[in-house]
Amino acid sequence: MGRPLRVALVSYRSKPHCGGQGIYLRHLSRELAALGHHVEVFSGQPYPELEPGPVLCTVPSLDLYREPDPFRWPRPSEFRDWIDVLEFAAMRSGSFPEPLTFSLRALRLLRARRADFDLVHDNQVLGYGLLGLPRAGLPLVTSIHHPISVDRRIELAAARGLSRLAKWRWYSFVRMQARVARRCGPILTASQSSRDDICRDFRVPPASVRVIPLGVDTRVFHPRSSRVPGLIVAVASADSPVKGVGTLLRAFGKLAAERDAQLIVVGRPAPGGPTERLASELALGQRARFVHGISDTELAELVASAEIAVVPSLYEGFSLPAVEHMASGTPLVASRTGALPEVTGDAARLVEPGDPEELAAALRDLLDSPAERARLSAAAWQRVQERFAWPAVARATVAEYERAIAAAQPGGQAGRRPEPEGAGPC
Repeated sequence: MGRPLRVALVSYRSKPHCGGQGIYLRHLSRELAALGHHVEVFSGQPYPELEPGPVLCTVPSLDLYREPDPFRWPRPSEFRDWIDVLEFAAMRSGSFPEPLTFSLRALRLLRARRADFDLVHDNQVLGYGLLGLPRAGLPLVTSIHHPISVDRRIELAAARGLSRLAKWRWYSFVRMQARVARRCGPILTASQSSRDDICRDFRVPPASVRVIPLGVDTRVFHPRSSRVPGLIVAVASADSPVKGVGTLLRAFGKLAAERDAQLIVVGRPAPGGPTERLASELALGQRARFVHGISDTELAELVASAEIAVVPSLYEGFSLPAVEHMASGTPLVASRTGALPEVTGDAARLVEPGDPEELAAALRDLLDSPAERARLSAAAWQRVQERFAWPAVARATVAEYERAIAAAQPGGQAGRRPEPEGAGPC
């Protein structure tokens, strides 16, 4: 291993136990620190729950989307500066300002502490403010898990009437992300499928995008001794059309009409929202339940207790839940879309995205075939051991850091920054 690096890892929000960005940040920061590097995480709300090693520097926003009062009106005393005013005004106009306003706050903090770090790693912020970091002498590496342009296409296709206009306004930040992606330097992504999408949608040169598959924490996610007959599990943002929960509920409704089965979705549907209404229309009752706020250990135990796991998404740039299901040895049914075929290989049953009939048929076949479930379970566990491990992700990421630092030096030679003075840590 080369010399220890001082890394600022920035993320505009970092949900600790769900959402790919937060999970990536938590595991990568831990493994980078385990390799001997100093890692400081700069995050807005919700803040990450970091494991021992990395240090957290909070970058408070107005937290306008927090539960149970999303789109809230802050008290006048909460406004600290012009960035807060910009954040509130943009929210009131229907857009999503957090990537931009976080990037401006991060630039202000990091420019004052530029001697403290060798490099900044952007965890899919892609805000205009981050383009000021290379000018301040800080090399920049960016992770794009998948371009949000894909989510925008899917949600606009599902929206009708005024809600379509509202969605278009909400996703206006994607234009900024595309412009920043073309100018920010090296980009890391988790799959060849995501690389292709980034190059197409954001018009980034292919040579700028490197593929580093993500990992799974096999200390937590691993096979266990017993499974609950007929239990099907999915982990998904319940109200996001791109995650395909509606397709899963319709498929399960067909299955539940003919056999004893139960479905647990790890996700939180909005009260009275589209997912909750659909579950009510299908009269699924307690046979389909939603859970949220569970720990990693509870999630791992739940996934490993199921007979089948499902990733019903209309698109995935990688899918950490799919890899967690595979690490648990839980037979997986996944959509034939995005990076899912690339991630699962022959260790999952693939179905057409958005087709509840085909999904119901695949679930029915697997429930009726213990031998096929055993085959998929063994293949999934083996694939995880061979391909997906966080220490390997961290080592590959450090190699990209070193390349970026070397490229930023005069004559392409890497050199050590001065020792920190003055500003100090958060």
